[in-house]
Amino acid sequence: MAQNVDEIKPSYPLFRDAEYKDNLAKKLEYEERAPMEEIMKTFEWTTTEEYKELNFQREALTVNPAKACQPLGSVLCALGFHKTMPYVHGSQGCVAYFRTYFNRHFKEPVACVSDSMTEDAAVFGGQKNMFDGLENCKAMYKPDMIAVSTTCMAEVIGDDLNAFIGNSRKEGHVPDDYPVPFAHTPSFVGSHTTGWDNMFEGIIRYFTLNHMEGKEVGSNGKINIVPGFETYLGNYRVIQRMLKEMDVDYTFMSDPTEVLDTPADGEFRMYAGGTTMDEVKDAPNAIDTVLLQPWQSVKTKKFIKNTWKQPATEFAIPMGLKATDEFLMKISEITGKPIPESLEKERGRLVDMITDSHAWLHGKKFALWGDADFVMGMVAFLLELGAEPTHILCHHANKRWKKAVEKMLAESPYGKDCEVHIGKDLWHMRSLVFTNKPDFMIGNSYGKFIQRDTVTKGKEFEVPLIRIGFPIFDRHHMHRDTTMGYEGAMYMLKMLVNSVLERLDEETRGMGTTDYNYDLIR
Repeated sequence: MAQNVDEIKPSYPLFRDAEYKDNLAKKLEYEERAPMEEIMKTFEWTTTEEYKELNFQREALTVNPAKACQPLGSVLCALGFHKTMPYVHGSQGCVAYFRTYFNRHFKEPVACVSDSMTEDAAVFGGQKNMFDGLENCKAMYKPDMIAVSTTCMAEVIGDDLNAFIGNSRKEGHVPDDYPVPFAHTPSFVGSHTTGWDNMFEGIIRYFTLNHMEGKEVGSNGKINIVPGFETYLGNYRVIQRMLKEMDVDYTFMSDPTEVLDTPADGEFRMYAGGTTMDEVKDAPNAIDTVLLQPWQSVKTKKFIKNTWKQPATEFAIPMGLKATDEFLMKISEITGKPIPESLEKERGRLVDMITDSHAWLHGKKFALWGDADFVMGMVAFLLELGAEPTHILCHHANKRWKKAVEKMLAESPYGKDCEVHIGKDLWHMRSLVFTNKPDFMIGNSYGKFIQRDTVTKGKEFEVPLIRIGFPIFDRHHMHRDTTMGYEGAMYMLKMLVNSVLERLDEETRGMGTTDYNYDLIR
């Protein structure tokens, strides 16, 4: 079967052509597929309350977990440091997954190496792989630092990174003074946010734990900003812009914006931007270290408080109006810098936008999922808008987080009918949107399969997906947007209200049948 060279088609609409339809029909003859009637009968059953009760009794199976694994987070963290090569002690396939995941989200090449552990390493240990891997990485890619993390295989067989790296130095594979911070990041516990926290703590521990002599809190007049696992590049930029407008001297601890958003100007940049080693060494001299995502920064906070002796100030992620207000006021309190008129005007514009749009969002019901801090910030913003969260899901949050979200919901009249789920996956979310239909879902690209299933049941059951979160694979350039600060709230408000208006147009465009609210002006 060959295409016409003068009219090359992509898979859609190619597979709608008669010859491809015929080929697929023949393929079904030997696949032993159940009849479509039986498939649809089972599908219908999976949309019922009866199935939901069975679904929520699941213990030994996870379906589409709404999280990724620890090493993925460690790689993103390492990319935020100047001329640093993320190095994963494990199999080559694992690293291919991490790189591909980020390639698909950022649409950028992502540098990351592996020491390619295979069957022999699983039996005898991976020290030899690390000897060769560190030496080759340094020689070929010439990083100033190699940040090492682990995959399942290395953790299951108990490889000791500290000993392996130490032996690599003794054997002369890397110089004694060459930076090789590390973190144990087993994939079978925690999540990508845990991995980010572990790697970040490993890097600051390497440069400061045994070098605290002469360090004095506040002596450099700066504040440190720790972003956590953050994939909206606009969020790094908007926080830095607000701090600059306040004339605050700061160090952004792990900033991958340059290496993940390089220009197409004919020059290849394996490394670009990032926090320098000198900035990390100087970080204990800051006034304070601010955690933008405190729910995922557990080890980092403990190290900063115990070793750097800083407050490690935390507050709600600066998403929406109130949380951004609190962030700026806290920064002003810490640094003594006033909030400038430029940010007050920006705040006023957000309030104006909310005033213009709140009537369309008031009472609209939303299901959402994602990382702990993001979900908490998104819920707070929805409540500010008069929207009603119905189902909130965070696979990798703890009971304290659940209680904090429930407290936030209880304090608003718009949160009274909401359910909060931890340790649940997107197959649970699928049951929830079928049995208690919201108007919209907010989440990553994986929600498109839930939307497709809802419309398969019938157009009236469809729950549209608003893509905010990570990963966003099936839309382009959204990772450059922002969800933090007043600017981020404006972006999210625009996304939310226009999704409502687009849905209204879709439901009322039937000429003479449903077009009684198909208005030109909204």
